[in-house]
Amino acid sequence: MGLLERLRKEWFILGIVLVIAVARLEPGVGVKGGPLKPEITITYIAVSAIFFNSGLSLKTEELTSALMHVKLHLFVQIFTLVFFPTAIWLFLQLLSITPINEWLLKGLQTVGCMPPPVSSAVILTKAVGGNEAAAIFNSAFGSFLGIVITPLLLLLFLGSSSSVPFTSIFSQLFMTVVVPLIIGQIVRRYIKDWLERKKPPFGAISSCVLLMIIYTTFCDTFANPNIDLDKFSLIIIVFIIFSVQMSFMFLTFLFSTRNNSTFTPADTVAIVFCSTHKSLTLGIPMLKIVFAGYEYLSLISVPLLIYHPAQILLGSLLVPTIKSWMVSRQKALKLTRQPKAPVKV
Repeated sequence: MGLLERLRKEWFILGIVLVIAVARLEPGVGVKGGPLKPEITITYIAVSAIFFNSGLSLKTEELTSALMHVKLHLFVQIFTLVFFPTAIWLFLQLLSITPINEWLLKGLQTVGCMPPPVSSAVILTKAVGGNEAAAIFNSAFGSFLGIVITPLLLLLFLGSSSSVPFTSIFSQLFMTVVVPLIIGQIVRRYIKDWLERKKPPFGAISSCVLLMIIYTTFCDTFANPNIDLDKFSLIIIVFIIFSVQMSFMFLTFLFSTRNNSTFTPADTVAIVFCSTHKSLTLGIPMLKIVFAGYEYLSLISVPLLIYHPAQILLGSLLVPTIKSWMVSRQKALKLTRQPKAPVKV
């Protein structure tokens, strides 16, 4: 249960940070300057540090073992980057006639456009005993795809292509995400033995940097004197987020366990988590790049900031149930595959 405790602890700490961010701010008080210097540390250092850290910790050999499971990878990536954002867009067409804040609804669309996360889906898959190698590959591969596909989806569904140049988006993403990740992998080759011997706390380092990004993002949100965040809209958005997660987890479960499916129970576990989880680590920096200077950036970011702890909470609560199903399913498959004893006449 150590992995689950880690997830619950991360969710708890995130909640504390958000409460502090809301409680300590007064309307009109910005976050520029101060001890954190977010205009420097967040913009230029924090994101690069996260992906350099990922490059150091990512074991390439673990990914190659899952490389050949093409059908599973196609299912996860198509569901995450095609079906998910399209379904959200159709759903938002219905919600657009309601009094829910339109910028929070646009924020829901940004959630749908995000790639799978590097951490939470892998940790939950491992906790259940599912196909961890497939989860690692799809999380990493999805993040790489997200660098190119997610900005395109954001510009497609939110219609901001006129004010955001593609070259600026991709060049900044390349310098803050791809380059640090590659440098991390190169450095890892030279200090691999030391890393395996000392086992640095990569997860804790990334979590600390990510929490700083989340804190400053919420400060931007609630320090804006023109913010129009009504309680009704916020409550409805939280309810929608939990409903979407539960519905999509159930949908991926049904698809991956249908009669003509070739996926194993362990594969299904990886599919359920990887297809429905969304990356906050890549998402928040990407929103800041794509919608830099956008008046409603803070409100657009809120649903993604809610989705992250929600997916951790729901996932950790469902682990015992999913694990029980997987074990019973694996036992049933073993029984059906056992050769029948010859009948004595």
